[in-house]
Amino acid sequence: MLPYRTIADAEAALGRSLTSAEALWFDYSAAKSDYFLYCHNILFLCLIFSLVPLPTVLLQLARPSGFDRFKIQPKVRLSSSEVFKCYKDVMKMFFLVVSPLQLASYPTVKMVGIRTGLPLPSFWEILAQLLIYFMIEDYTNYWLHRWLHCKWGYEKIHRVHHEYTAPIGFAAPYAHWAEILILGIPSFLGPAFVPGHMITLWLWIALRQIEAIDTHSGYDLPWSPAKYIPFYGGADHHDYHHYVGGLSHSNFASVFTYCDFIYGTDKGYRYQKKLLEKIKEEWRSGDSTRDLKDD
Repeated sequence: MLPYRTIADAEAALGRSLTSAEALWFDYSAAKSDYFLYCHNILFLCLIFSLVPLPTVLLQLARPSGFDRFKIQPKVRLSSSEVFKCYKDVMKMFFLVVSPLQLASYPTVKMVGIRTGLPLPSFWEILAQLLIYFMIEDYTNYWLHRWLHCKWGYEKIHRVHHEYTAPIGFAAPYAHWAEILILGIPSFLGPAFVPGHMITLWLWIALRQIEAIDTHSGYDLPWSPAKYIPFYGGADHHDYHHYVGGLSHSNFASVFTYCDFIYGTDKGYRYQKKLLEKIKEEWRSGDSTRDLKDD
C-alpha cells in the first residue's frame, strides 16, 4: 500500500509531478495492499494459460488451407477432446499447485525487496531487469531440465510433460507437480538477485509463460516477432526435444540456444536440420524423387 494519501502528497515526497503512468498507478494501487497486488499474478497466469494458446490450437483443429506447411509435425494432430483434456488437466494443476504456490511465496517476494511504491521504474530499467531475468532463468533452467532427463528424474517426474510428443500451446505448463516446483526456482532467481518493481515482476511472469507457450505451439510461423530475437530457440528448436522424447539429450534450452551450442546438446538437432535441408534441395532439383515418394 502506498504511503501517500493523495497525489499531492506523493508529488511532495518525490519533489516533482507524477507522470501519467505514475498517476494511473497511484489511482489503482494507493488503497490496495501489496499482497493483493502480488496476487494479480494468479489472474494473469489464468488468462495467459487460457487465451494465449488459442490461435495455434485453433489452427491445428480447423486446419485452414495454407497453414499445414508451418506445422512442425504435420502428421500428428490432436482431436478437440484431447485438446480440451489437456487444458482441463492444466487448469486442475493451476488451481491445486500454481495458485497456492503464488499465494505462499509472497513473504519471499517481500523479503527480496520487490516494491510497489513510487517512483515507477523507467522503460530502460524494466528492459534491463527483464533481460537479466531471462538470462538467469535460461541458464539455470537448462541444467535443471537436463537433470530431469536423467533416468530417475525422467521416470519419476519429467515423463508427464513428455506425454505430448508433438506439443500444443496448452501443454506448455502441463507437468508433474514436482516439476512445477523445481522449474519455478529459475523463474524466481532473477527477481531475487535483481529485485525490481511489482510491475516488472508481473511482466516477467507473463512474458516467460507466453514464451513457453510459443515454444510449445507446434507451429514455426515465419512472421513471429520472436524470429528477430538473437539466439531465440522458438517452437522449432523445442519441438525437436519433444519429438525425440524420453531418450532426448538435446535442446534443453528454455529460451535461448547458446547453452545447447556451448555444451554440445544440440548436435542431433543441427544434424537433422542439415539432413532435411539436403532432402529439400534434392527434391527441388529432381534428384531422389522416386526414393522420397517410396518412403
